[in-house]
Amino acid sequence: MTQPHPQPTPSAPRRPTNVTLPSDLVAEAKRLDINISKVCEAGLLAAVATIRRARWQEENRDAMQAYNDRIESSGPTLAAYRRF
Repeated sequence: MTQPHPQPTPSAPRRPTNVTLPSDLVAEAKRLDINISKVCEAGLLAAVATIRRARWQEENRDAMQAYNDRIESSGPTLAAYRRF
């Protein structure tokens, strides 16, 4: 089962990775003191979270629909005990 919201692991070993970026963009980022590695990590983390979330929803679509159908037809399981 996939995890919907991945978090970076500070203790995970780091791995050098080659990334190809437009040279003018890299130069501007350096002029602005942007940490390119951190920005790339944040963007990659966001992309991973988006894909994991979409896959989890797809993998669980039938179960969620069955639950919604049951609630619609029978109401919440403990509805008789609600006090409001």
